[in-house]
Amino acid sequence: MMKKFLLLLHEDIEIMEKLSPKEMESLGNAHIAWATKLGEQGYLLSGDGLEENGIQITGKEAVIKDGPYLESKEMIGGYFLLQAKDLETIVEIAKECPCHLWGGTTEIRPIMDYEC
Repeated sequence: MMKKFLLLLHEDIEIMEKLSPKEMESLGNAHIAWATKLGEQGYLLSGDGLEENGIQITGKEAVIKDGPYLESKEMIGGYFLLQAKDLETIVEIAKECPCHLWGGTTEIRPIMDYEC
């Protein structure tokens, strides 16, 4: 049985801002090639890049805050929804993520399996 995992791509904002247009194109192409490979291998369910800005709603009062929200120099630049038989497989897959080449970090979050 396949399990689902969310792979979050944490980007270093300072590094990303310094990339040339050619480097940005290279990064985008690397992600497309990697996603294509994962799709062909049956691991990829979906994935997308994320806009830098967003909206955060907090608490009972539903306070709205415009983003980015992280107090660090990091932002979540995209995600992949993957499937595999186990976490170890996803860890090996994540090691090959192109974001690592530009100072990025991947975070793996197993999706809870609710049996109805």
